[in-house]
Formats: sequence, C-alpha cells, structure tokens
Amino acid sequence: MPIVYRIGAAFVLGSLFGLAVGDPATRLQPLGDLFVRLLSMLIIPIVVFTLVMGARRLSPSSLGKIGGQVVMLYAITSAFAVFIGLAVGNLLNPGTGLELTDAEAQEAEAPDIVEVFLGIVPENPIAAMAEGNVLPTIFFAIVFGLALAMLQEELDEGDVRRGVETIFDIMEAGAEAMFKIVWGVMEYGVIGVFALMAAVFGQAGVDAIVPFAMLIFAVALAVTIHIAVVHLGGIIALLVGESPRGFLVGGKEALITALSIRSSSGTLPVTMSNAEINLQIDESVYSFSLPLGATINMDGTAMYQGVVAIFAANIAGVSLTITEQLTVVAIAVLASVGAAGVPGTGLIMLTLVLTQLGLPLEIVGFVAGVDPILDRMRTMTNISGDLAVTTLVAKWNHAVDFTGGTWVGNEATGAAPTDD
Repeated sequence: MPIVYRIGAAFVLGSLFGLAVGDPATRLQPLGDLFVRLLSMLIIPIVVFTLVMGARRLSPSSLGKIGGQVVMLYAITSAFAVFIGLAVGNLLNPGTGLELTDAEAQEAEAPDIVEVFLGIVPENPIAAMAEGNVLPTIFFAIVFGLALAMLQEELDEGDVRRGVETIFDIMEAGAEAMFKIVWGVMEYGVIGVFALMAAVFGQAGVDAIVPFAMLIFAVALAVTIHIAVVHLGGIIALLVGESPRGFLVGGKEALITALSIRSSSGTLPVTMSNAEINLQIDESVYSFSLPLGATINMDGTAMYQGVVAIFAANIAGVSLTITEQLTVVAIAVLASVGAAGVPGTGLIMLTLVLTQLGLPLEIVGFVAGVDPILDRMRTMTNISGDLAVTTLVAKWNHAVDFTGGTWVGNEATGAAPTDD
C-alpha cells in the first residue's frame, strides 16, 4: 500500500484509538515526538541541497526574454496564492477549538517589516544554518547556486568549471539522498502519526474533529478562488483575452491526472501534450516553461502554507502578526524554487514555515493524516498555474495559435465548445 494511504489510515485509526481510550492514549506522545524530531533534522540540509541544485536549472542563458517572463509570472502567481491562503485562513480560522496545551510555540515580540527583510540576508550563513534560521539559509543557497551557474556559463573548461560541476553533482546527490531519508522518515511516520493523533484525540475528544474538517474546507475554498480569480479570470480572460472554458477543456487531462497522481513532475508528459495539441502552444515556449514550472511553480503548495500557518497558530493558541504572515509569503515563494514536484513536498515546505514562525512541528504530523486529500487539490492548482503562465508567455511571444485546438468554439463571447 502506498505510504500516503498508510499514513491516512494511521490518522484515522489513531484518532479512533484516542477517542476510544481517552487520556491514557497520551502516553504514546513520545513516539509522535520522535517523528517531529526526524522532520526537524531534515530542514536545513533539504533547503541547501535542493535550492543550490535548483539554481543549476536557472542558468543565466535560460533566463532570457522568455525565461525572465516565465520566472517573474511564476513568482507573482505564487505570491498571490499565499495571500489568498492567508486571507481564507484568517476568514475561516481553521484549528480554532483544538488547542494543544503541551505544544511549545516560541512567542516573541514581532520585529518590524524592515528588520524582517534585513534579516533575510545573513551576516554569517554558516551560523544561520547551524541555528536553523530558514530565510537567511534560503537566501544564501539561492545566491550561491546562481553564482555557481554563472561560473558554469562563463567558463568553457578548466579546473574551476570542473569544480563547479562537481559541486552541482554533490548537491544533486545530496538532494536525492535527502529525499531517500524523507521517505524513510515518512515510513516511520505511519507510527508517528498514529501516536500523535491518538494523543490529540485522547486529550481533546470529539472536539478535535471539526477543526480538521474546517482545514480541508479552507484549502478547497482557497484553491477554487485562486484558480477562478487568478488563473482563469486574471491571466486567461483578462491578460490573454481568451475563453476560460477553452483553457479548461484544453488542460482537463492534465488537471485530472494531477488530481489523481498528486505529482507535478509525474503529470508533466500529459501537461506538455495538452499544451501542444489542445492549446496550440509552440514548443519553444512550453518545452522551457512547463518543466521549469513542475519544479519551481508551486501555487497550490504555497497557498497551502498560508492556510496551514493559520491552522498551526490557532492550535498553538497564538495569533500571527501581519509581519509574520508576510514572512510566510516570503518563505513560500522562495522555497518553491527548490521544491520537487513529487507527492508530499508540501509537508517538507511546511516544516520550514513552522520553524521560522516558532510554531510547534507537531502540526506537521497532524496535517500528514489529511495530506493525501490536500495534496491532490494543491497539485491540480500547480498544473493549472503552469498552463496559464505558459499560455500568457506564448501570447506575448506570438507562439500560440488561438484559431486552433480547444480555443475554437470556446471564444470569450461564450460560444459552445466543440467536440475534442
């Protein structure tokens, strides 16, 4: 049985066990705490390895006119996604009513916004890594990775170029090794999630059911708003000037595949096929934008961070300031550069957000139980964003035929769709 379903089963069984046994189930808490410590162990290594490796794909030669447009739009849509997630989270307040009295939220006086942005640049990057400061580590990893990519572009041969390639190879090997460790941790997560949920429901009883249902509803609402307003309304209808219906018909196989397999990378062949055949986008655009999007464009994942940050704060019994919520935006957008398009990436990024905010990492274990449902929704959002941005960039560069494919019969005037 796939790991995500075993974790889902552990979530359900642990919850039922906690409800049935009551307070004695809290004795399983140490098993859950071990799961949380294992996740904490992975945070900084994953940030460094994946972001430096990601910079290899963002080489200066690829960041020309089309590349610059694609990267800019991916960053903008991801930022919108986090804002929508935070807005929905603040509106619905998922997690209210489920307060963990033993969870440790590291509360401190919130710094002003200038201090936050200055704090992104580390005075000592090694110290930032050792202290687990996520934002400075992300900044240094991106800058270091881009510097290596520039050296690789500028030098045709020599010891320095070979050294750069060796560093990239080491980072790629390190990233793959970390993902192996992640899967090992998630295997233990079956026990960890069972223990965490048993302890939660043993302590809180049936009152814990509603907050999790509200979390799922909040993510679903945020996804719907983002796709409808940003992708369909903002990009396709307003900027591209074409029918959202034609876009949805053209990308429906990719969206359904993403909803089914929960992997942006795994969906990539279907996404590229839809872009070429259905949406009539030239290969010169989609061959660059879609593989890059499967790696760095994580609209759904970024939005999920916003919703779950509010959920985690409510569980810990604290309120996030505006500055702290803007920090969530910065982390989600920057970390998406190195986020792999595979199932479960959102949980890894979530550990970065919670660590930076000083919120208890136990929330990762709670969310892991419902993550298979949430992951499907956010992966579909990622793919919708990839296709929407690709369509807009293709229009800007005269690389799309709006007189063919699924655009025909689906004009913005509302004509009926043709058979596909």
